[in-house]
Amino acid sequence: MAAEPRTVTLLFTNDVESAYDPIPAFWLDDYENIGGIAELSTLVNRIRETEPNAFLFDSGDIFTGALAKLTEGRLAFELMATMGYDAMAIGNHEFEYGHEVFAWQKNRASFPVLGANLFYRGTDHPYAQAHTVIERNGVRIAVIGIMGTDAVSAIIPSFIAPLDVRDPAPLVQESVDELRDDVDLVVLLTHQGKTAPMQTDAESDPRLQRDIDADIALAGAVQGVDVLFAGHADAGTPEPVVHPQTGTIIMQTYGQATHLGYLQLELDGVTGSIETFSGRLVPVDSDGLQPDPRIMAKLVNYRNKFPELLDVVGRSEAWMFRRYIEESDVGNLFADAFAEMTGSDIGMIHSGSLRKDLPGGEIRLVDLLDTYPFVDDVIVKRLNGAQLRTVFEQSFTLERGLMQISGLQTAYDLSLPDGSRLVALTRNGVPVADTDTFSVAVPGFVAEGGDLYTVFADLPEISRGDTVTALMQAYFAQREVIAVPARGRQLEIRP
Repeated sequence: MAAEPRTVTLLFTNDVESAYDPIPAFWLDDYENIGGIAELSTLVNRIRETEPNAFLFDSGDIFTGALAKLTEGRLAFELMATMGYDAMAIGNHEFEYGHEVFAWQKNRASFPVLGANLFYRGTDHPYAQAHTVIERNGVRIAVIGIMGTDAVSAIIPSFIAPLDVRDPAPLVQESVDELRDDVDLVVLLTHQGKTAPMQTDAESDPRLQRDIDADIALAGAVQGVDVLFAGHADAGTPEPVVHPQTGTIIMQTYGQATHLGYLQLELDGVTGSIETFSGRLVPVDSDGLQPDPRIMAKLVNYRNKFPELLDVVGRSEAWMFRRYIEESDVGNLFADAFAEMTGSDIGMIHSGSLRKDLPGGEIRLVDLLDTYPFVDDVIVKRLNGAQLRTVFEQSFTLERGLMQISGLQTAYDLSLPDGSRLVALTRNGVPVADTDTFSVAVPGFVAEGGDLYTVFADLPEISRGDTVTALMQAYFAQREVIAVPARGRQLEIRP
């Protein structure tokens, strides 16, 4: 008698980035609130109750935010262990506190933390485990994890300098060849492609949609991968994408724990091949899911360890929004503070570093840390007009969002080719000449050439000041109320 087919359910997340609380779903019609790690855990558990062959994976970027920063990532691993993750790939945010901190903290994981293409520089000594095999109810799954080169450019360069991130394709193929004959499925977890736009409603803004071309290319370059769960681009796939040559099934969520990826497979009882499949992204309906009490208890415990998170550091006159490819309230605020507190001519901050809006009224330390969660100093360098033009031409590609500025005014035309979109660059209404020089205050990430702003990397430091968080606290302390900065610094010219 022929063996019965087997049903396997693969659940996945990517780019959770310590987004632990529900948020208003202002861009959706069917939900009041969405997301929350405790609500996500309840959703996972509900599926496990009815589908016993359920596996749970993550494609990287589990760190960022106030609690991740204060615990150097410990909390993220504690929550994932409680939720019963089976494996994860390493993402760029895992290096926010340096490669040594992450190497230590990943020892807390009760599951494999995978990075097949990460090696100590100049050696063949691996930084992380390449692959693993997971077995449940007789179903055996090989899992491989990789991080792409674009993700590397989203890390403070000195934080990952001792590591090499190699071409993933031959290393993935090596793992597949080692494992393929011993398992029912091969799952590849990737963290690559274009950097995601950090904007809460990016899912609904077509200008911000990223592609999954890097994952499609990798799926075509490697033989024997059944399923590829991707991260980094937050390029949600409402339905699975199937590679036309290899048949690899590709999916990704929008990130920040707002959706749970779901892929159900029917395996032939004799050959083990995939007979049918169905996949979707399941919204985490915060109002329709009771928070998992185990997760809530851990969140409360860790928050109680840091009561200073609730300290009021300032007050704002109104809500301040961040935008990725536009001038924004939060971007202008930080750039103004950088310039004023360092005594610089110009302040700049890259849009991708601004992770949350700032509320109106009381601003607590947790709000500030969640808005800018990274560990770097404010550094002042000197740039001439020609170098500033290079900075803005990179900005106006919008590849890494719009550089937010203080002390300058720009006009740009996105209909023009990359590299020639800057139409006007002025300071107080006066055109900036190529030979003019200015002191420019930026976060350390930009100062080291991060987010493709390589012009900064080789310039000497004029000064190194406080951390971004300390500088912003001091800026708020000097004011009873923070006004929303006036817009109009960057004018998009539309033909």
